[in-house]
Amino acid sequence: MKACLALLFGGLCVIAVSPVIAGTQTGLVKVVYVRDSDGIILVQLSGTASDRPACAQQTYWVIPNEKSDSGKRLHSLLLAAQLSGRNVTIRGKDTCARWPDGEDIESVTLSGQ
Repeated sequence: MKACLALLFGGLCVIAVSPVIAGTQTGLVKVVYVRDSDGIILVQLSGTASDRPACAQQTYWVIPNEKSDSGKRLHSLLLAAQLSGRNVTIRGKDTCARWPDGEDIESVTLSGQ
């Protein structure tokens, strides 16, 4: 009985920490677009994204909340990557909440030279 409970608990833990499948893309920052009317920040990378949600019909990624501290850091990191010519990897949230046809950014990783 204890072995069954341990197996059941272990299985539930694996399910609880399994990451959501979301889009990813690695490449150079080609475009950073900022619009004054609503503050939206869109980013396009070189290369091809994979595993994007069905809502992400366009090739750009969207900073989900450009007014937050994390949104400002994402924007700064993307600009630094563009200016330095270094690759980034964007991982999405599997949502298109900020803009209906671009996936929201969960994280950006700046690669070494």
